[in-house]
Amino acid sequence: RRYPFKDIREPFPGYRGKIHFDMEKCTLCSACARLCPANAIAVNKEAKTLEYNPFACIYCATCVDSCPRKAISMEVTYSPPATVKSEETYHSKE
Repeated sequence: RRYPFKDIREPFPGYRGKIHFDMEKCTLCSACARLCPANAIAVNKEAKTLEYNPFACIYCATCVDSCPRKAISMEVTYSPPATVKSEETYHSKE
């Protein structure tokens, strides 16, 4: 296969893809950060931010299952390769 140039397949059933945070629904309750076994999520209520480290994440979906507002989901897409390890910062809409 000449991936990623040709013959890109659909993800198989049960694939745990990219973590997506919907900050419109998020209340910064920190349930996801408390239960994350890899400590990949940090919530700062004073600054109203959520920091996510995709390189520390083990993609276990504990955060998705623990979110009471269903603000976290897993997109069934492949993550693009990265050249720099960086954290993603999301700002609350509230």
